[in-house]
Amino acid sequence: MFLERQFVEKPWGRGDLPPEFGAHGGQRIGEIWYHGEGQTFLPLLVKWLFTSEKLSIQVHPSDADAKRRGLLSGKEECWYIVEAEPGAVLGIGTKKPLTAAELRTASLSGEIERLVDWKPVKAGDFYYIPTGTVHAIGAGITLVEVQQPADITYRLYDYGRPRELHLEDGIAVAHPAPYNDTRSGHFAANCRLTSGPHFWLDHVVDGEGKRCVQEKGPYWLVPVSGHATFGGKPIVRGDCLMVDSLEQLQVEPNSSLLIAGIATS
Repeated sequence: MFLERQFVEKPWGRGDLPPEFGAHGGQRIGEIWYHGEGQTFLPLLVKWLFTSEKLSIQVHPSDADAKRRGLLSGKEECWYIVEAEPGAVLGIGTKKPLTAAELRTASLSGEIERLVDWKPVKAGDFYYIPTGTVHAIGAGITLVEVQQPADITYRLYDYGRPRELHLEDGIAVAHPAPYNDTRSGHFAANCRLTSGPHFWLDHVVDGEGKRCVQEKGPYWLVPVSGHATFGGKPIVRGDCLMVDSLEQLQVEPNSSLLIAGIATS
């Protein structure tokens, strides 16, 4: 029921995670992944991300692109912003359409940083990131990410960090164009935030919101703030549960919780 945490060190991560996420040996943690027992991959992968610097400008392949490369699936994802420092931004899409040659030239020269569309963000914003979208997460952001369970990232540009780039694969799967996906916005009280071909994501601020969920389980429960219980046991920020039913879920007033599930259509 309670999924296992995997701390992932990143050059853009933080060494001062909130205490509710547990001890991490003072490492610069950028991501926490939630797995089944023994680090088993589940049909969805839930993560928390903590940024002190910009992530690389990157892109993820579609299912079809991944399978052509001998991989099991692509990587479509959604971000829910939990905290954002003043001036925090997300890079999503490019300011204008780019050809493959233009994307290559911009990635090699660093001009891509200027061509990416950097959007100001605040807590409660959410963005659905289709495969092929050129994107990056800026500094000073804490977010929850729900994604297909594939660890596939093609870096196009990394600000001079000594890490491998993946220009050939990245350019081949990228769709460098302005972002106009309508499955993004700012949360309302109890609502469906977004849905796609692989998963859906709801936001719940009290016990009534769970009744809006029509899909069958399993469900991933991700507390964001305040207090909730499942089967009478407290669940708090830092926990992630996978459950078959929502009947035993109680979310206290003025608390916030995300519920994710697998798309069935």
